[in-house]
Amino acid sequence: MKKIVLFLLLFSFVNNCYALSSEYIAVDIDSGRVLEGSNINKKRLIASTTKIMTCLVVLENFDLNKEIVVGEEVVKMYGTNIYLSVGEEMKVIDLLYGLMLRSGNDAAITLAVNLCGSEESFVYLMNKKAQELGMKNTSFENCHGLDDSTKNYSTAYDMSLLSRYAYNNKTYRKIISTKKYSCKSSVKTYIWYNRMSLLNKYKYCVGGKNGYTPRAKKSLVSYSKKNNMTVSVVSLYDNDIYSNHTSIYNKVYRKYNRYLILDKNSLYGFYIKKDYYYPLKSDEVENVSVLIKMYKETLNNNNAGKAEILLGNKKVNTIKIYKKSA
Repeated sequence: MKKIVLFLLLFSFVNNCYALSSEYIAVDIDSGRVLEGSNINKKRLIASTTKIMTCLVVLENFDLNKEIVVGEEVVKMYGTNIYLSVGEEMKVIDLLYGLMLRSGNDAAITLAVNLCGSEESFVYLMNKKAQELGMKNTSFENCHGLDDSTKNYSTAYDMSLLSRYAYNNKTYRKIISTKKYSCKSSVKTYIWYNRMSLLNKYKYCVGGKNGYTPRAKKSLVSYSKKNNMTVSVVSLYDNDIYSNHTSIYNKVYRKYNRYLILDKNSLYGFYIKKDYYYPLKSDEVENVSVLIKMYKETLNNNNAGKAEILLGNKKVNTIKIYKKSA
């Protein structure tokens, strides 16, 4: 009996250590505030969450209605695929759905080679975009996330920068929130169901992308929306992505509420481009202040000053103030 109890205690200890080894971050989409996190700058393999960058590069650089021909490059693809055939023709937008809903490695390589001439050229665009977004601890070597020969590394923090930026793209939001998608290629009809099952497990989830390889373990970038606050959670090297994301979301929504800090029309004769909201804990509300600084002369684009948002003594954002037209 003592041996059984000891074994269970050891098993529990090992599992708890493994759970705590994951790297995660929760960020508010609108403001970028980091709401929760652990080991957010630790570099890890990122598996198929790579495909968020793949999708974004395609969305920002190529014609989504273009039909492309599947080449020999798909033959070497393994793991999760949508099972494209050499010579098959399909629209770019349909391949993006296959990429994100079914995590199609063959869709990734087809997009990369057809749109850029080679995977290497496409990966160059991925790394260029990562640099633009400030993803300082990120490096891409392929467009799909498989890590037997080439490897993609990032951190929870860097992936949150990508996650937040990508969410501003309407087509990206539509794709990742889709539960079922059907399309036709030149040879067959496809029906895909989203593999990212948090869409069905957590009622506030509005999309995301999961990944797994034996080396990277499980990873997940997800989004949820509750009480007008949209949050993204990223976890890398995780053992229970869906339960952990649900727990993190529940914790965040208990602790934070979204507050209107500055109304876009509250400045007489001046304005900001949109209302400014910020997530706050209940004990932080009284510590928020807005410092208005106006320039002596209005700039060419009607930029007349700035509003600095302070939480205590820390500046959390600076918003441009514009002069209303006469």
